[in-house]
Amino acid sequence: MFALQGCKESDKKNDTAKPNKEISDLSIYNLPSKWTTQDGKDIELKSLNGNVLVMVMIYTSCKAACPRLVADMRDIESKLDKKTKKNVKLILVSIDPKTDTPQRLKKFAIENQMNQEPWIFLRSTEENTREFAAVLAVNYKQISPVDFSHSNIISVFNPAGELVFQQEGLGVNNEKTIETINMEAQKI
Repeated sequence: MFALQGCKESDKKNDTAKPNKEISDLSIYNLPSKWTTQDGKDIELKSLNGNVLVMVMIYTSCKAACPRLVADMRDIESKLDKKTKKNVKLILVSIDPKTDTPQRLKKFAIENQMNQEPWIFLRSTEENTREFAAVLAVNYKQISPVDFSHSNIISVFNPAGELVFQQEGLGVNNEKTIETINMEAQKI
């Protein structure tokens, strides 16, 4: 989390999403990294300020854990009520930015019927991806030209961008995750 503290002051001055709201030292909105969506739009994480974020790190060519993580995210979405869903962004972050171009992410989103709100797919540089994975405590490494070994963690961030809950594992009971999302969304 040390990387977040060093950027705190400069990002507070530039935060246009919610200028009257202080960003804590623990907020991911302090990260200065730039990301590209599946629609080719460049964003910073602070542009998501004010939403509950549910994030998972995957790569689209994965044939093992990632399809299960995608299914887990879809299951979470299916259990959110409409009022909660308006304040939630479901975000899939690629750990393979070389392969996962915006076009590939868009194709993956369409194939998985995740090409509408509240779904967002993100990619960035390898350096930014590694930094973000460290913040989420997600470990990954490339084990072949087309395969990665990685943690299976779904993270929930409150509207201020602070990590409030993590679900670890594949196909696990997600009641606590849903409860946390609903509780955080009610604060908005």
